[in-house]
Amino acid sequence: MSTKRINVIESNMKAAVQKSTIPETQMFIIKKLDDKHFDPVWHSHCEYQLFVVLEGTGTRFIGDSIKSFEPGDLVFTGANLPHLWRSDEAYFKKDSQLSVHGIVIYLQENFMGEQMMQKEEMLLVKKLLKKSARGLEFYGECKDLVTCMMKELILMNGLERLIQLLKILQVLANSKAYHYISHTEYSDPVNENETDRMNKVYEYALANFRSRISLPELAEILCMTSSSFSRYFTARNNRTFSKFIIELRIKYACKLLIETNMPVSLISYECGFNTLSNFNKQFKEIMNKKPLEYKIQFSSI
Repeated sequence: MSTKRINVIESNMKAAVQKSTIPETQMFIIKKLDDKHFDPVWHSHCEYQLFVVLEGTGTRFIGDSIKSFEPGDLVFTGANLPHLWRSDEAYFKKDSQLSVHGIVIYLQENFMGEQMMQKEEMLLVKKLLKKSARGLEFYGECKDLVTCMMKELILMNGLERLIQLLKILQVLANSKAYHYISHTEYSDPVNENETDRMNKVYEYALANFRSRISLPELAEILCMTSSSFSRYFTARNNRTFSKFIIELRIKYACKLLIETNMPVSLISYECGFNTLSNFNKQFKEIMNKKPLEYKIQFSSI
């Protein structure tokens, strides 16, 4: 592993553990995101986060979950749940005309005050916050309604803004149209060293998953032995690194199956599999259906 390669990876990383701190003068904050790409840094923070993608595509990592994202995705993540919304590579090219847009709300568990949050009127909201420890992805009419309400919230001020937030939380708290995202809860804050280390892992994996993955090379970047890195990764991600790479390849294959007309055999090699039979086996194991069945299912929607 060359020093140049290590420096490139490190130069792209930055600590972002507590980057969304809410000012003491505000109960919550809402931001409209307009940029060339979403923040490519794996991080966590003590605030709860409600995020809707308005424009942009890529891969999201939330807790131990990997999934492609697209416009319309609405996700509520709990305090200290690590996440990364990595835009597709096309967004990072120098001549790219692509851009991303989204709306994000940050709030603390006691945003209404500790005493107020103990009242029975806030019970459903407290249950919602507890469920968000694994991350929640909303869908259907709930997703569409909350997205519209978030767009309206951007234009509001003062008490009207707080009332609108409470209405949004009420809709989410009463909804059954959601999926849990992560299999594991992350209740403890992620320290700066952990953030930097995992960013290097994701950076390396995203740059190499379609071709060659070298565990010794990655371990060297992290100043660890291969065996110690394997134990480290498995303990924090609820799966081995090799399983993580396979899942990353399969999720990329899903994207190609939906968005292109490439034959399955070509997609398997494009995603880093050496044989079509292994690709089909791994795809069915993760997605519970064969690649062609998956493509037909989404083509009919």
